[in-house]
Amino acid sequence: MSLAAGEGFLRVAGRRLEYRMIGPPPSAAPTVVMLHEGLGCVGLWGDFPDHLQAATGAGVFIYSRAGYGQSDPVALPRPLDYMRTEAVDILPKLLDAIGFRRGLLIGHSDGASIATIYAGSIQDHRIRGLVLIAPHFFVEDIGLSAIAQARELYAHGDLRQRLARWHDNVDVAFRGWNDAWLDPQFRSWDITDALAYIRVPMLALQGTGDQYGTMRQIEVAREECYCPLEIALVEARHAPHKEEPAQTLTIVSGFVNRLLGGHREAEFQE
Repeated sequence: MSLAAGEGFLRVAGRRLEYRMIGPPPSAAPTVVMLHEGLGCVGLWGDFPDHLQAATGAGVFIYSRAGYGQSDPVALPRPLDYMRTEAVDILPKLLDAIGFRRGLLIGHSDGASIATIYAGSIQDHRIRGLVLIAPHFFVEDIGLSAIAQARELYAHGDLRQRLARWHDNVDVAFRGWNDAWLDPQFRSWDITDALAYIRVPMLALQGTGDQYGTMRQIEVAREECYCPLEIALVEARHAPHKEEPAQTLTIVSGFVNRLLGGHREAEFQE
């Protein structure tokens, strides 16, 4: 497809997905594909993708996975392997649908897990690197406690109202994430094995006060990865790109620019 800058919908694996394309299309320049968190969507990235595009010159593609934002809903309950399904079954089709040729994956939280599974399962020569913001590679008690607290805020606080601004099917968005993580069988979820199979440079960025994960997540990446690994710590909680946007942008754009280097034009000349 010809993917011009702007907003729209594309159909992937039988579902209509909301997207936004910023900057040059994948046919003309490297593309950064951004994978949102477990309660995220296109709109909830805020203006971080716009600033990233300006700082790198790459195209930036963001989309809402099925069940989020304005994308088609999904059936509940989500299967407990939903992140692997997104990585192995959906993401390859999406990259092909947008005409992806070269670039990086940037994932936040669940999106970082999906990017990890993809790069560790599929040797895609088009992927030049990964940026993992607040990644989860295994389940921790601190994360489950924060997710249980989110359930209480959704039921008795204003979380549902705040999320409903961004998600057409807010109960599907919230429960699809929350119910899966709090299912007792999800306690054994672990994707650390994927880290050893990643063959592209990776940046792991974590907030020092992340309420959903400890520094053990970053230590596991250091222990398991054979790929070039950069680690960056930011004084933030679970969303450094929102809480410390300037510092996070400097770190992420610097990594992207080092990887893309002088390859932008030569690789895309016909």
